[in-house]
Amino acid sequence: RQTSVGLTSIHTKHCAVAMLQTCSRSSTTGTLYLAARALPICSTAFRKVASRAFTSSAMSHEPNVASEPRFLDMVGINFDRAGELIKDEVTPDMLATIKSTNATLQLAFPHRRPDGTIEVIHAYRAQHSHHRLPTKGGIRYSDGVNQQEVEALAALMTMKCAVVDVPFGGAKGGVCINPRAYSEGELESITRRYTLELTRKGFIGPGIDVPAPDMGTGPREMGWIKDAFATLDPDLNAAACVTGKPISLGGVSGRTEATGLGAFFGIRSFLNDKEFCDACHFEEPGVKGKRFIVQGFGNVGYHAAKFIDNAGGLVVGVGEANSAIYTSSSSVGFKPDAVREHFMQHRTLAGFKPESGPRPELLEGDEVARILEMECDMLVPAALEQVIHAGNVDRLRCKAIAEGANGPVTPSAEDALLKRDIHILPDLVLNAGGVTVSYIEWLKNLQHVRCACVPSSLG
Repeated sequence: RQTSVGLTSIHTKHCAVAMLQTCSRSSTTGTLYLAARALPICSTAFRKVASRAFTSSAMSHEPNVASEPRFLDMVGINFDRAGELIKDEVTPDMLATIKSTNATLQLAFPHRRPDGTIEVIHAYRAQHSHHRLPTKGGIRYSDGVNQQEVEALAALMTMKCAVVDVPFGGAKGGVCINPRAYSEGELESITRRYTLELTRKGFIGPGIDVPAPDMGTGPREMGWIKDAFATLDPDLNAAACVTGKPISLGGVSGRTEATGLGAFFGIRSFLNDKEFCDACHFEEPGVKGKRFIVQGFGNVGYHAAKFIDNAGGLVVGVGEANSAIYTSSSSVGFKPDAVREHFMQHRTLAGFKPESGPRPELLEGDEVARILEMECDMLVPAALEQVIHAGNVDRLRCKAIAEGANGPVTPSAEDALLKRDIHILPDLVLNAGGVTVSYIEWLKNLQHVRCACVPSSLG
């Protein structure tokens, strides 16, 4: 294995693997075969994390550097880089076909607030690729949602599904609201109206397009979607129109923590590989004793941190939208459950007191983004895209980055990191646990079996 080929290009090569898988229109060969056939990746760490991916079950930010591309353009840049690696096997016409988004739905509908005023809600659903059906992807509720964002995320979903070899095309949806500004009743009304519009336009269904939770949504919202769709289209398979539902409505045990657990599986696989650890200048392999910073402590970040802590890793930094905490201790980290409990109670990390160790350093206001720049062994950005960019990449003090979020590192930042020998574990593998377990839930609903769960032995 040559480091410059095997490890520093993991990101781009995973995209190329996915593109080949997308072209093949067949799941029988599998991702590992395509990797061995198309790309000279010899890292045992890659082989282990790719083979384990199928067994696994917010911080708002805009790049402040004018030279950084939009998120959709960034995905296109990474796609073009990967395309160069397989240009002898895939024609330019086919690459252009794969790159484009097949269909995008833009919606606007009225919502009456409790004070009687009428607000226009803007929402989107993008279906990137119909090479396999149904399409699959989450629905996020965020006031930063826009068309280019959902199209970019839908493209990443196509690649992600191909890497872990689940038979879905990529899709993504979003509603442009801040969910914390609405009551539960209002959120239910908005969700049901969004489902109605998707159903009318043919953008949802067990064999058409199957949403799932994303930022700002969860099992509650997925339950509303399932109920609304079943009312509008009382088909026998209606429960398979959405995944991530409560277990009582056809969900599966393990779906909630699946994405974070999948990220942990990937981190653990790489850190157990001595070759990878040598390339990252770690003294010894393994998760135990290494210091982690998790930026974004929602569903993905919290569960990834929880499993890291259980494996002996030290969570020395946690970042949220309005606050962040950090400790320079090399022997004691934060307990994720305690951090989560404090944040859910106070909606801020200010005032958090760990059970042991020194009082953490608190970052608030404009200082919150500095959590990315604090010293650690592995940085886990698990919130939004493009948080590591040309404006802050030179200040990062980590040895490796594990992408828990979708596209948290811009192309220019990636180039700068690789020059500094800081390696990146790609999002296409690390956060694919959610769609993998969603596949199990979808099959359960189509087969009308009573229960399904992800065996703990898979870890």
